[in-house]
Amino acid sequence: MLTESDLLALGITLKLALITTLILLLLGTPLAWWLSRSQWRHKYLLEAVIALPLVLPPTVLGFYLLLLLGPHGAIGGLMQSLGGGPLAFTFSGLVIGSVVYSLPFVVQPLQDAFSAVGRRPLEVAATLRASPLDRFLTIAVPLARPGFLTAAVLGFAHTIGEFGVVLMIGGNIPGETQVLSIAIYDHVESLEYAQAHYLSAGLLLLSFLLLIAVYGLNGRFRVVQT
Repeated sequence: MLTESDLLALGITLKLALITTLILLLLGTPLAWWLSRSQWRHKYLLEAVIALPLVLPPTVLGFYLLLLLGPHGAIGGLMQSLGGGPLAFTFSGLVIGSVVYSLPFVVQPLQDAFSAVGRRPLEVAATLRASPLDRFLTIAVPLARPGFLTAAVLGFAHTIGEFGVVLMIGGNIPGETQVLSIAIYDHVESLEYAQAHYLSAGLLLLSFLLLIAVYGLNGRFRVVQT
């Protein structure tokens, strides 16, 4: 059975994943659109920075984010000078770390989807005097719908499974920064394998269902298009 601490960790995890996914979609959509259309010859540098969390050990990324968000860091120090507190070991800090860590899982599917749209539909819309915003909202976004679905699910699922980054930035404060992945680790450390099994099996089932939804809906969308 799930304990009260487990339920709190579940709520924090779902809240973190939802907020992170919404922020990533808001930030990642214009960024992915620009990357898919830009002819800047050095844009690969920005693509490399975005993809860095894919290859960088989570503890390394979490360590530098901790320094950045701590009381003596650039962002944490600025927040303190403005009358706020440091962002390290807070839920807000978890959100920032999750956004950075999951960014490539949202931007890359969106970039691929926008690239697959091609230039021809947008050029045709332009000849009909559609504004750039109209072309983006009425042509690019609907045609890139599978990419949005994939980006949202991957961003959500990846945030749920985070461990190293959230532990470095948020610590392990029950009811505040303790997420499910850390709760599982605590149960294993305490030899509470039954509790760890409940939580792990739940995350496994959720991840599997999310992937089924992505592949199923994207396959149906391709059938409709053809």
